[in-house]
Amino acid sequence: MALMNFGGVEENVVTREEFPLAKAREVLANETIAVIGYGVQGPGQALNLKDNGFKVIVGQRSPSKSWDKAVRDGFVPGVTLFSPEEAMQQATIIMYLLSDAAQIAMWPTVQKHLTAGKALYFSHGFGITYKERTGIVPPKDVDVFLAAPKGSGTSLRRLFQEGKGLNSSFAVFQDATGRATERCLALGIGIGSGYLFETTFKKEVYSDLTGERGILMGALAGVMEAQYNVLRKNGHTPSEAFNETVEELTESLIKLVGENGMDWMFANTSTTAQRGALDWKGPFRDATTPVFEQLYAKVAAGEEAQRSIDTNSQDDYRVKLEAELAEIRDSEMWQAGKTVRSLRPGR
Repeated sequence: MALMNFGGVEENVVTREEFPLAKAREVLANETIAVIGYGVQGPGQALNLKDNGFKVIVGQRSPSKSWDKAVRDGFVPGVTLFSPEEAMQQATIIMYLLSDAAQIAMWPTVQKHLTAGKALYFSHGFGITYKERTGIVPPKDVDVFLAAPKGSGTSLRRLFQEGKGLNSSFAVFQDATGRATERCLALGIGIGSGYLFETTFKKEVYSDLTGERGILMGALAGVMEAQYNVLRKNGHTPSEAFNETVEELTESLIKLVGENGMDWMFANTSTTAQRGALDWKGPFRDATTPVFEQLYAKVAAGEEAQRSIDTNSQDDYRVKLEAELAEIRDSEMWQAGKTVRSLRPGR
Protein backbone atom coordinates (compact mmCIF):
# COMPACT_ATOMS: atom_id res chain seq x y z
CA MET A 1 0.00 0.00 0.00
CA ALA A 2 1.09 3.54 -0.73
CA LEU A 3 0.77 6.56 1.53
CA MET A 4 -0.88 9.49 -0.23
CA ASN A 5 -1.61 13.00 0.99
CA PHE A 6 -5.29 13.93 1.16
CA GLY A 7 -5.55 17.59 2.16
CA GLY A 8 -2.63 17.30 4.56
CA VAL A 9 -3.55 13.88 5.96
CA GLU A 10 -1.72 10.75 4.83
CA GLU A 11 -3.84 7.70 4.02
CA ASN A 12 -3.16 4.19 2.77
CA VAL A 13 -4.39 3.58 -0.78
CA VAL A 14 -3.98 0.81 -3.33
CA THR A 15 -3.78 1.68 -7.02
CA ARG A 16 -4.05 -0.45 -10.13
CA GLU A 17 -0.37 0.18 -10.81
CA GLU A 18 0.57 -1.21 -7.40
CA PHE A 19 -1.90 -4.11 -7.56
CA PRO A 20 -2.45 -4.80 -11.28
CA LEU A 21 -5.17 -7.03 -12.67
CA ALA A 22 -2.62 -9.74 -13.47
CA LYS A 23 -1.68 -9.92 -9.79
CA ALA A 24 -5.36 -10.07 -8.80
CA ARG A 25 -5.92 -12.98 -11.19
CA GLU A 26 -2.91 -14.77 -9.71
CA VAL A 27 -4.16 -14.31 -6.13
CA LEU A 28 -7.62 -15.68 -6.99
CA ALA A 29 -6.54 -18.26 -9.57
CA ASN A 30 -7.87 -21.20 -7.53
CA GLU A 31 -10.93 -19.48 -6.10
CA THR A 32 -14.59 -19.90 -7.02
CA ILE A 33 -16.42 -16.64 -6.38
CA ALA A 34 -20.16 -16.86 -5.68
CA VAL A 35 -22.15 -13.64 -5.99
CA ILE A 36 -25.18 -14.03 -3.73
CA GLY A 37 -27.84 -11.52 -4.73
CA TYR A 38 -28.29 -10.09 -8.20
CA GLY A 39 -30.02 -6.82 -7.41
CA VAL A 40 -28.22 -3.50 -6.91
CA GLN A 41 -24.48 -4.30 -6.63
CA GLY A 42 -24.55 -7.92 -7.76
CA PRO A 43 -24.81 -7.49 -11.55
CA GLY A 44 -22.06 -4.88 -11.88
CA GLN A 45 -19.60 -6.71 -9.66
CA ALA A 46 -20.34 -10.15 -11.10
CA LEU A 47 -20.06 -9.03 -14.72
CA ASN A 48 -16.89 -7.02 -14.15
CA LEU A 49 -15.25 -9.99 -12.42
CA LYS A 50 -16.41 -12.30 -15.21
CA ASP A 51 -15.09 -9.98 -17.93
CA ASN A 52 -11.80 -9.67 -16.04
CA GLY A 53 -11.27 -13.41 -16.22
CA PHE A 54 -12.25 -14.64 -12.75
CA LYS A 55 -14.27 -17.78 -12.03
CA VAL A 56 -17.65 -16.33 -11.05
CA ILE A 57 -20.96 -18.01 -10.36
CA VAL A 58 -24.23 -16.40 -9.26
CA GLY A 59 -26.58 -17.58 -6.53
CA GLN A 60 -30.15 -16.37 -6.99
CA ARG A 61 -33.66 -17.58 -6.26
CA SER A 62 -35.77 -18.84 -9.15
CA PRO A 63 -38.22 -17.91 -10.47
CA SER A 64 -37.47 -14.22 -10.00
CA LYS A 65 -36.75 -11.11 -12.05
CA SER A 66 -33.16 -11.17 -10.82
CA TRP A 67 -32.72 -14.76 -12.03
CA ASP A 68 -34.05 -13.76 -15.44
CA LYS A 69 -31.70 -10.77 -15.53
CA ALA A 70 -28.73 -12.99 -14.71
CA VAL A 71 -29.68 -15.27 -17.62
CA ARG A 72 -29.94 -12.28 -19.95
CA ASP A 73 -26.51 -11.17 -18.74
CA GLY A 74 -24.98 -14.45 -19.85
CA PHE A 75 -25.00 -16.62 -16.72
CA VAL A 76 -26.07 -20.16 -17.57
CA PRO A 77 -28.40 -22.13 -15.28
CA GLY A 78 -26.65 -25.20 -13.90
CA VAL A 79 -23.25 -23.96 -15.13
CA THR A 80 -22.68 -20.46 -13.73
CA LEU A 81 -26.12 -19.75 -12.25
CA PHE A 82 -27.46 -21.69 -9.27
CA SER A 83 -29.67 -21.42 -6.23
CA PRO A 84 -27.94 -19.53 -3.39
CA GLU A 85 -27.36 -22.78 -1.50
CA GLU A 86 -25.76 -24.53 -4.48
CA ALA A 87 -23.58 -21.52 -5.28
CA MET A 88 -22.37 -21.15 -1.69
CA GLN A 89 -21.55 -24.84 -1.47
CA GLN A 90 -19.28 -24.56 -4.52
CA ALA A 91 -17.71 -21.25 -3.52
CA THR A 92 -14.45 -20.51 -1.77
CA ILE A 93 -15.42 -16.83 -1.61
CA ILE A 94 -19.02 -15.83 -0.87
CA MET A 95 -19.84 -12.29 -2.01
CA TYR A 96 -22.80 -11.40 0.19
CA LEU A 97 -24.54 -8.72 -1.89
CA LEU A 98 -28.14 -9.03 -0.78
CA SER A 99 -29.92 -6.05 0.76
CA ASP A 100 -29.25 -5.54 4.46
CA ALA A 101 -32.69 -6.88 5.40
CA ALA A 102 -32.29 -9.90 3.11
CA GLN A 103 -28.83 -10.60 4.56
CA ILE A 104 -30.40 -10.95 8.00
CA ALA A 105 -33.05 -13.35 6.69
CA MET A 106 -30.56 -15.56 4.82
CA TRP A 107 -27.81 -15.56 7.42
CA PRO A 108 -28.70 -18.95 8.99
CA THR A 109 -28.34 -20.52 5.53
CA VAL A 110 -25.07 -18.73 4.78
CA GLN A 111 -23.56 -19.88 8.08
CA LYS A 112 -23.94 -23.52 7.06
CA HIS A 113 -21.65 -22.97 4.06
CA LEU A 114 -18.93 -20.97 5.80
CA THR A 115 -16.47 -23.79 6.29
CA ALA A 116 -12.88 -23.23 7.40
CA GLY A 117 -10.71 -21.26 4.97
CA LYS A 118 -13.55 -19.73 2.98
CA ALA A 119 -14.00 -15.97 2.68
CA LEU A 120 -17.08 -13.85 3.31
CA TYR A 121 -17.14 -10.63 1.28
CA PHE A 122 -19.36 -7.61 1.82
CA SER A 123 -19.81 -4.28 0.04
CA HIS A 124 -21.30 -2.67 3.12
CA GLY A 125 -20.31 -2.72 6.79
CA PHE A 126 -23.92 -2.84 8.00
CA GLY A 127 -24.37 -6.51 8.92
CA ILE A 128 -21.10 -6.84 10.83
CA THR A 129 -21.13 -3.43 12.56
CA TYR A 130 -24.69 -3.76 13.83
CA LYS A 131 -24.32 -7.46 14.71
CA GLU A 132 -26.41 -7.08 17.86
CA ARG A 133 -29.31 -6.06 15.61
CA THR A 134 -28.59 -8.29 12.58
CA GLY A 135 -27.28 -11.46 14.24
CA ILE A 136 -24.51 -11.69 11.60
CA VAL A 137 -21.48 -13.10 13.44
CA PRO A 138 -19.13 -15.09 11.14
CA PRO A 139 -17.22 -18.12 12.45
CA LYS A 140 -13.62 -17.45 13.49
CA ASP A 141 -12.05 -19.71 10.85
CA VAL A 142 -13.12 -17.71 7.77
CA ASP A 143 -11.79 -14.48 6.26
CA VAL A 144 -14.17 -11.51 6.42
CA PHE A 145 -13.58 -8.34 4.41
CA LEU A 146 -15.26 -5.73 2.26
CA ALA A 147 -14.76 -3.70 -0.88
CA ALA A 148 -17.34 -0.94 -1.14
CA PRO A 149 -17.64 0.90 -4.47
CA LYS A 150 -18.45 4.58 -3.95
CA GLY A 151 -21.40 4.55 -6.28
CA SER A 152 -24.19 2.40 -7.65
CA GLY A 153 -23.69 -0.98 -9.28
CA THR A 154 -24.93 0.58 -12.50
CA SER A 155 -22.19 3.23 -12.38
CA LEU A 156 -19.59 0.59 -11.53
CA ARG A 157 -20.51 -1.39 -14.64
CA ARG A 158 -20.82 1.63 -16.93
CA LEU A 159 -17.43 3.05 -15.95
CA PHE A 160 -15.84 -0.39 -16.35
CA GLN A 161 -17.22 -0.66 -19.88
CA GLU A 162 -15.80 2.81 -20.61
CA GLY A 163 -12.36 1.68 -19.46
CA LYS A 164 -12.59 3.75 -16.27
CA GLY A 165 -13.16 2.87 -12.63
CA LEU A 166 -15.12 3.75 -9.52
CA ASN A 167 -13.18 4.38 -6.31
CA SER A 168 -13.82 1.89 -3.50
CA SER A 169 -13.03 1.54 0.18
CA PHE A 170 -11.67 -1.73 1.60
CA ALA A 171 -11.47 -3.22 5.07
CA VAL A 172 -10.43 -6.51 6.64
CA PHE A 173 -12.52 -7.53 9.64
CA GLN A 174 -11.12 -11.00 10.17
CA ASP A 175 -8.00 -12.69 8.80
CA ALA A 176 -8.24 -16.41 9.47
CA THR A 177 -6.06 -17.63 6.60
CA GLY A 178 -3.35 -14.98 6.51
CA ARG A 179 -4.54 -14.13 2.98
CA ALA A 180 -7.53 -11.93 3.77
CA THR A 181 -5.91 -8.68 2.68
CA GLU A 182 -4.66 -9.97 -0.67
CA ARG A 183 -7.99 -11.68 -1.37
CA CYS A 184 -9.81 -8.45 -0.52
CA LEU A 185 -7.59 -6.26 -2.71
CA ALA A 186 -7.72 -8.74 -5.60
CA LEU A 187 -11.52 -8.64 -5.54
CA GLY A 188 -11.49 -4.85 -5.23
CA ILE A 189 -9.37 -4.61 -8.37
CA GLY A 190 -11.37 -7.34 -10.09
CA ILE A 191 -14.71 -5.57 -9.67
CA GLY A 192 -13.28 -2.50 -11.43
CA SER A 193 -12.16 -0.15 -8.66
CA GLY A 194 -10.14 2.85 -9.80
CA TYR A 195 -8.25 2.83 -6.51
CA LEU A 196 -8.98 1.47 -3.04
CA PHE A 197 -8.71 3.41 0.21
CA GLU A 198 -8.45 1.79 3.63
CA THR A 199 -11.24 1.99 6.21
CA THR A 200 -12.99 -0.20 8.79
CA PHE A 201 -16.41 -1.86 8.67
CA LYS A 202 -17.67 0.62 11.26
CA LYS A 203 -16.37 3.72 9.51
CA GLU A 204 -17.64 2.48 6.15
CA VAL A 205 -21.20 2.05 7.32
CA TYR A 206 -21.24 5.26 9.38
CA SER A 207 -20.01 7.35 6.44
CA ASP A 208 -22.22 5.48 3.97
CA LEU A 209 -25.46 5.89 5.93
CA THR A 210 -24.64 9.54 6.62
CA GLY A 211 -23.85 10.19 2.95
CA GLU A 212 -26.98 8.48 1.62
CA ARG A 213 -29.26 10.33 4.00
CA GLY A 214 -27.23 13.50 3.58
CA ILE A 215 -25.65 15.17 0.57
CA LEU A 216 -25.83 12.20 -1.81
CA MET A 217 -29.60 11.84 -1.79
CA GLY A 218 -31.66 12.99 1.21
CA ALA A 219 -30.19 16.47 1.66
CA LEU A 220 -29.82 16.98 -2.08
CA ALA A 221 -33.47 16.12 -2.73
CA GLY A 222 -34.64 18.28 0.16
CA VAL A 223 -32.59 21.35 -0.80
CA MET A 224 -33.70 21.02 -4.43
CA GLU A 225 -37.35 20.94 -3.36
CA ALA A 226 -36.86 23.95 -1.08
CA GLN A 227 -35.32 26.15 -3.78
CA TYR A 228 -37.82 25.03 -6.43
CA ASN A 229 -40.74 25.78 -4.11
CA VAL A 230 -39.41 29.25 -3.24
CA LEU A 231 -38.96 30.11 -6.93
CA ARG A 232 -42.47 28.89 -7.78
CA LYS A 233 -43.96 30.79 -4.82
CA ASN A 234 -42.42 33.95 -6.21
CA GLY A 235 -43.90 33.58 -9.67
CA HIS A 236 -41.26 31.70 -11.66
CA THR A 237 -42.49 29.12 -14.16
CA PRO A 238 -41.92 25.39 -13.56
CA SER A 239 -39.40 25.16 -16.41
CA GLU A 240 -37.40 28.13 -15.14
CA ALA A 241 -37.49 26.90 -11.55
CA PHE A 242 -36.37 23.40 -12.55
CA ASN A 243 -33.61 24.61 -14.84
CA GLU A 244 -32.18 26.93 -12.18
CA THR A 245 -32.50 24.28 -9.46
CA VAL A 246 -31.70 20.91 -11.04
CA GLU A 247 -30.83 20.99 -14.71
CA GLU A 248 -27.95 23.46 -14.49
CA LEU A 249 -26.52 21.53 -11.54
CA THR A 250 -26.74 18.03 -13.00
CA GLU A 251 -25.95 18.82 -16.63
CA SER A 252 -23.18 21.35 -16.15
CA LEU A 253 -21.87 22.54 -12.81
CA ILE A 254 -21.50 19.32 -10.82
CA LYS A 255 -19.58 17.68 -13.65
CA LEU A 256 -17.11 20.58 -13.67
CA VAL A 257 -16.76 20.37 -9.88
CA GLY A 258 -16.02 16.66 -10.25
CA GLU A 259 -13.37 17.32 -12.87
CA ASN A 260 -11.63 20.34 -11.33
CA GLY A 261 -12.82 21.07 -7.78
CA MET A 262 -15.08 23.68 -6.19
CA ASP A 263 -12.46 26.45 -6.27
CA TRP A 264 -12.15 26.04 -10.03
CA MET A 265 -15.93 26.22 -10.35
CA PHE A 266 -16.01 29.49 -8.39
CA ALA A 267 -13.11 30.89 -10.44
CA ASN A 268 -14.82 30.11 -13.75
CA THR A 269 -18.22 31.69 -13.19
CA SER A 270 -19.28 35.30 -13.52
CA THR A 271 -18.13 37.71 -10.83
CA THR A 272 -21.76 38.10 -9.77
CA ALA A 273 -22.11 34.32 -9.30
CA GLN A 274 -18.74 34.13 -7.55
CA ARG A 275 -19.59 36.76 -4.97
CA GLY A 276 -23.04 35.43 -4.26
CA ALA A 277 -21.92 31.79 -3.97
CA LEU A 278 -19.00 32.63 -1.67
CA ASP A 279 -21.16 34.87 0.51
CA TRP A 280 -23.96 32.29 0.89
CA LYS A 281 -21.78 29.18 1.30
CA GLY A 282 -21.27 29.96 4.99
CA PRO A 283 -24.94 30.50 5.90
CA PHE A 284 -25.95 27.25 4.18
CA ARG A 285 -23.10 25.36 5.90
CA ASP A 286 -24.06 26.78 9.30
CA ALA A 287 -27.77 26.10 8.77
CA THR A 288 -27.26 22.45 7.80
CA THR A 289 -24.43 21.47 10.18
CA PRO A 290 -26.82 20.80 13.12
CA VAL A 291 -28.91 18.53 10.88
CA PHE A 292 -25.82 16.57 9.79
CA GLU A 293 -24.67 16.29 13.41
CA GLN A 294 -28.09 14.96 14.43
CA LEU A 295 -28.00 12.51 11.51
CA TYR A 296 -24.52 11.20 12.37
CA ALA A 297 -25.49 10.75 16.01
CA LYS A 298 -28.50 8.65 14.98
CA VAL A 299 -26.31 6.55 12.67
CA ALA A 300 -23.73 5.98 15.42
CA ALA A 301 -26.45 5.05 17.92
CA GLY A 302 -27.84 2.43 15.54
CA GLU A 303 -31.19 4.18 15.22
CA GLU A 304 -30.97 4.53 11.43
CA ALA A 305 -29.92 0.89 11.12
CA GLN A 306 -32.86 -0.26 13.22
CA ARG A 307 -35.29 1.84 11.21
CA SER A 308 -33.97 0.28 8.01
CA ILE A 309 -34.29 -3.22 9.45
CA ASP A 310 -37.81 -2.61 10.78
CA THR A 311 -39.23 -0.98 7.63
CA ASN A 312 -37.40 -2.96 4.95
CA SER A 313 -38.41 -6.30 6.44
CA GLN A 314 -42.14 -5.54 6.36
CA ASP A 315 -44.20 -7.57 3.90
CA ASP A 316 -45.76 -4.44 2.39
CA TYR A 317 -42.50 -2.46 2.21
CA ARG A 318 -42.41 -2.43 -1.60
CA VAL A 319 -46.01 -1.22 -1.79
CA LYS A 320 -45.33 1.61 0.65
CA LEU A 321 -42.09 2.48 -1.13
CA GLU A 322 -43.82 2.76 -4.47
CA ALA A 323 -46.36 5.14 -2.95
CA GLU A 324 -43.53 7.36 -1.65
CA LEU A 325 -41.73 7.29 -4.99
CA ALA A 326 -44.97 8.02 -6.87
CA GLU A 327 -45.50 11.12 -4.74
CA ILE A 328 -42.07 12.41 -5.83
CA ARG A 329 -42.45 11.28 -9.44
CA ASP A 330 -45.89 12.86 -9.82
CA SER A 331 -44.97 16.17 -8.17
CA GLU A 332 -44.94 19.28 -10.33
CA MET A 333 -41.18 19.64 -9.89
CA TRP A 334 -40.25 16.22 -11.24
CA GLN A 335 -42.95 16.22 -13.91
CA ALA A 336 -41.44 19.51 -15.08
CA GLY A 337 -38.07 17.77 -15.00
CA LYS A 338 -39.38 14.99 -17.22
CA THR A 339 -40.33 17.56 -19.85
CA VAL A 340 -37.01 19.40 -19.48
CA ARG A 341 -35.07 16.14 -19.99
CA SER A 342 -37.09 15.36 -23.12
CA LEU A 343 -35.94 18.66 -24.61
CA ARG A 344 -32.22 18.00 -24.18
CA PRO A 345 -30.42 17.94 -27.55
CA GLY A 346 -29.79 14.43 -28.74
CA ARG A 347 -32.70 12.89 -26.82
